[in-house]
Amino acid sequence: MTRRLSGIAFWVLLGLLIVANAIVMWHSLTVLRFWEDEAFNLTVPRNLLAGLGYASDGTLSGSTLTPFDPRISTGPVVLLPVAGVLALGADPVIGARLVPLAYWVLLLVGLGVLGRRLAGRFGALIAVALPLAFNTADSVSPIQGPADLLGEIAAAALIVWALIVLPRRAWLAGLLLGLAVQAKLIALLALPAFAVALFLLTPAAPFRQRFGATLRRAIVPLAFVAAPTVLMELIALVSLGVTGYARHVRALGGFLLSGGQHIEPTTVPQKLGTLAGSWFLPWWLVAVAVLLAAVVVVWAALPGRRRNAERGLRAPDPQGADSLPQLHRPRWWERDPQLLALGFGSAVGLLAFVGWWSQAAQLPLWVRHPAVGVFAFAPILAAIAVRAVVALWRRRGTSGARGLMRTTAVAAALALAAVVSGGAVGDAVRATRTPAETLAQQRAAVAPLAEWVRDNDVEWLAAKPWGGPVSSVVLTGAHLGLFDAPAMRHTPTLGYGTCATGSPLVAANGIVICPAP
Repeated sequence: MTRRLSGIAFWVLLGLLIVANAIVMWHSLTVLRFWEDEAFNLTVPRNLLAGLGYASDGTLSGSTLTPFDPRISTGPVVLLPVAGVLALGADPVIGARLVPLAYWVLLLVGLGVLGRRLAGRFGALIAVALPLAFNTADSVSPIQGPADLLGEIAAAALIVWALIVLPRRAWLAGLLLGLAVQAKLIALLALPAFAVALFLLTPAAPFRQRFGATLRRAIVPLAFVAAPTVLMELIALVSLGVTGYARHVRALGGFLLSGGQHIEPTTVPQKLGTLAGSWFLPWWLVAVAVLLAAVVVVWAALPGRRRNAERGLRAPDPQGADSLPQLHRPRWWERDPQLLALGFGSAVGLLAFVGWWSQAAQLPLWVRHPAVGVFAFAPILAAIAVRAVVALWRRRGTSGARGLMRTTAVAAALALAAVVSGGAVGDAVRATRTPAETLAQQRAAVAPLAEWVRDNDVEWLAAKPWGGPVSSVVLTGAHLGLFDAPAMRHTPTLGYGTCATGSPLVAANGIVICPAP
């Protein structure tokens, strides 16, 4: 009877999760406004289809066509498929958003596979639900939803699938991780996670031998990790020439060191507080859930007391070891050779992303920066917590100890369920509300300006300032410059309100195109 009720509960919860995801995905694809980072990224596939090469409009790099622009942190693993979709005649915004949305589905399926492998169907349920609970939309630089034309979700999906294939096909795991890096360069921070996982998957031996065996096993996967990036850099070298490529490398290095931002320094407590507050629920409840999950995992992993019947047994006689019962029984985490690898690897991976972001004072309070690690590794750790809850619930002991263990297990399960379910419901409810500006409203507002751009064969427009005008320029079909770039001195400017350079060339719905300065 209990098993039947459990099965019913699982299918009901799975159905609700599918509905919640469908609402969020449709809202992200068709309703949410097309914001400036998406617009900037879209310039690359648009230029590629126009025969201008793999180049952005260089909006943040001088406002001239910029091949292999370092400021476009979303990579070709996302942008090349977008170009393929648009080549089929798809709407530029909807067609572009279909690619990251496909990666979102790939991420959820992969988390379901790992969650079930680690903790059965309820582990899969928790793992699949957790990404919805992570609120990345309320930051200054958001991931509004799973369809945003950004690289974070694609990188996370590829990391998850690399973890799935790692035990049997390490070379393929390396290739998938390399592709993740070419979706979002920050995915390089996942390398320590895979190093730990590969070490723990290497057959047990003295540390020095095991370390050496791991290094040998890592050679081929590391070559595949590097392959996509080496290929892209070779293409860049051939395209740009030696001098141009040297400038490209310097620009890329400067962008990586600065994060592309110029802000007041941020602190570790600010970063951790921002991350804890990004889950639709009060930060303290999230902190309690994380703490209880950690306690349950550690407690369940510790060796329990042996039963009285076993205490009196003598050590097995070497001459007849098979004839006597063994004192040691494999614990729940010892019976699964992949559990330690995925658990410790995911913990290291999450710490690498959060730790890097937390200590990087030059980076702002944007949870988008560690999002790749949170999307990829936090659901795996949550599934392991589910398995630990079950192990702690079933553990034997004195009546008092058993009661405490079961109480702790129930508390951890409830806290984890509250964070996951509350977040998933919160995300779905938010998706049912109409935002202040929708994609349809953006299109309607820009339509008269787009017609003017077409009628007058306007090639470039300068957005003033960075923000909403950036999206409007891209929606008109013109190339995107920034108003303060020297290259835009003789270019009409698109902005809001009135013109400082004379009468508007065209105006509609509060948006104006002004004469060149």
